[in-house]
Amino acid sequence: MNEIKPSAEDFNAALQKAFGDAENHALADAARDVPQKEKINRIADRYAMQYKVPPSLVKAVIEAESGYNTTAVSPKGAQGLMQLMPDTAEMLGVRDAFSPEENIRGGVSFMKNLLDRYGNDYKKALAAYNAGPGAVDKYGGVPDYSETKDYVDKVLKIYRANK
Repeated sequence: MNEIKPSAEDFNAALQKAFGDAENHALADAARDVPQKEKINRIADRYAMQYKVPPSLVKAVIEAESGYNTTAVSPKGAQGLMQLMPDTAEMLGVRDAFSPEENIRGGVSFMKNLLDRYGNDYKKALAAYNAGPGAVDKYGGVPDYSETKDYVDKVLKIYRANK
């Protein structure tokens, strides 16, 4: 499989676009009624910048995992916006997986770890986010699980559309 890696210019342009004045958004949000998705995107932008993960990738994961539903719970027990499993959330220091702030912080931290582990190969990192690093290591790439293949394709399609 071909690896998907952003160029340094693409990554820097995405950061600049997303973070022109992102640090002041939280204060502005408090002063006016801001739609929930916009608030979530601002949290995603902030943690994407902190962990140096492309904001559009973080938002694609949120869209694919929960459709921006802060109270989403999967049949397997994954919780919140970025669908953290309880053990993973605990490992990441997330006390309330339904808190957008905590869930996104934990999810982006986990994604950064996976991107680093797999040399910024988005397909492998996303597969590990979905199926676990053990499965990716065992298969030497995206595992031959239809759910995981579909997940990787879905996230990358959203990512490319919003890049």
